[in-house]
Amino acid sequence: MAELTALESLIEMGFPKGRAEKALALTGNQGIEAAMDWLMEHEDDPDVDEPLASPLGHVLGREPTPSEQGGPKGPGSAVGEGKPVLTEEERQEQTKRMLELVAQKQREREEREEREALERERQRRRQGQELSAARQRLQEDEMRRAAEERKREKAEELAARQRVREKIERDKAERAKKYGGNVGSQPSPPAAEPGPVPSSPSREPPIKREYDQCRIQVRLPDGTSLTQTFRAREQLAAVRLYVELHRGEEPGGGQDPVQLLSGFPRRAFSEADMERPLQELGLVPSAVLIVAKKCPG
Repeated sequence: MAELTALESLIEMGFPKGRAEKALALTGNQGIEAAMDWLMEHEDDPDVDEPLASPLGHVLGREPTPSEQGGPKGPGSAVGEGKPVLTEEERQEQTKRMLELVAQKQREREEREEREALERERQRRRQGQELSAARQRLQEDEMRRAAEERKREKAEELAARQRVREKIERDKAERAKKYGGNVGSQPSPPAAEPGPVPSSPSREPPIKREYDQCRIQVRLPDGTSLTQTFRAREQLAAVRLYVELHRGEEPGGGQDPVQLLSGFPRRAFSEADMERPLQELGLVPSAVLIVAKKCPG
């Protein structure tokens, strides 16, 4: 059974002649399958129908025939000596095979696009899980810091009560030593007689206190503010992450990294400052930071 040429087969399958010639030329005339792959991959190109600058003979991978060059016909160039003509049944059978090949290529393309879509979805879910895990860690840190803060405040309150009780006991002992006997059974000394002045804690030299907590208030560009307690040894990057997760969604979708400023004295913190602890930046025990407004692009 006579076979159609690659160009004729592509035309039988419904491809425009110019596009089919271009596909055969650009694939090095390697056959109909390579040409079909090129046509399916470039069917949406805006210049797919623009002709090549090469002559037609080179596009099809053959030299022009004498009839195409306009030269005289040589011996043996009669019509009956051309290629065998396909019968209608043979032409339909070959066209059927080509259409099956086209359908197979289309299925392979759809499967490839489906795999790529699944991979993009997996990446999106993985990024969402990472962001959710970061938020979960931040919430756990907040709860832990709040518990530590409550524990510290309770310990300070108990210590203050203990100091008051100890001072009362010292005052009782001093009065008992001065007036003798039980303090409760002795009359109060005359007002004109000066008595010993109990030692006052306020006259003792102040003790420099070491803070392990830092309370930060962040003012947002829309007028609202965020307040959170951090450890004094935490980096300034922890404050920026907290602000980025709690400042809310802005119109337009994308969220830019925030720029933090100190209120007074005015100072813009750099990327190098993000790695420094809050204690070293002078933000302990409390500070007010400002989120810089984005300049219009």
